[in-house]
Amino acid sequence: MAIEWKGVFPALTTKFTSSDQLDFPLFEKNLHAQLDAGVDGIILGGTLGEASVLSNDEKFDLVKFAVEKTNGKVPVVMNIAEGSTREAVRQAAEAKKQGAKGLMMLPPMRYKSDHRETVTYFKTVADSTDLPIMIYNNPVDYKIEVTLDMFAELVDNKNIQAVKESTRDVSNVTRMIKRFGNRFKILCGVDTLAMEELLMGADGWVAGLVCAFPNETVAVYRLTKERKIDEALKIYRWFLTLLELDIHPKLVQYIKLAEQETGIGSENVRAPRLTLTGEERKQVLNIIREGIKTRPNI
Repeated sequence: MAIEWKGVFPALTTKFTSSDQLDFPLFEKNLHAQLDAGVDGIILGGTLGEASVLSNDEKFDLVKFAVEKTNGKVPVVMNIAEGSTREAVRQAAEAKKQGAKGLMMLPPMRYKSDHRETVTYFKTVADSTDLPIMIYNNPVDYKIEVTLDMFAELVDNKNIQAVKESTRDVSNVTRMIKRFGNRFKILCGVDTLAMEELLMGADGWVAGLVCAFPNETVAVYRLTKERKIDEALKIYRWFLTLLELDIHPKLVQYIKLAEQETGIGSENVRAPRLTLTGEERKQVLNIIREGIKTRPNI
């Protein structure tokens, strides 16, 4: 299955039981909600997927399970967030073996690589696989920006096809298009900027709150692309307070709590993350419950 790199790609959370095991039945329930809403692909093992606390075996078990349950309906994309080039290459090979149809890749973790090192890292992994790759450009959280000059050096790697645009700079969409045309597909990676970036020419949305609100997310994307702006804005303005949960350091806990409230997830997280308590939990629940109470008909 080729990946078009357009539409809505949920960055799925990893579901855990109360005893800290992978909760495959709950993961499947959420997955079906995403497919029923009409998403265009799924991404596993990203920030929302708590990749940093998953073992490799767990990560690949999730890929294998998702591939089986999606049954070819949408491509399964696995995130690679590693400090070692050798390990990134190994994971790319294993992802393909388990049926993943694409990769999302962050720059090297834990070491702040320079321009040459960052480009070499991406090129080495891309040269090791024929899987299509989307680069995750998030300098705010991960401290390395994949600059336009870096992308210029990656043009010849044909399987580097897309970027998850998370610089928080909406004008970067225009910069990419102005310099590279449609060579790299652009998917917004920040929920609170999604409609703005789609209007500026982004091809898709790697979404977070979609994990709890799949129908609303898909509706905003489709209406915006159809240029039904007033209809899209009505939903997007309702959605914004919820979407702001995606840009907090505790986005995993916040979005998992939203999944629980909408009946397609649980708030279980893996340590060192802890479930919310006290006034913080109350405030987030108020936001979520008000959103559910006033959610529009789709």
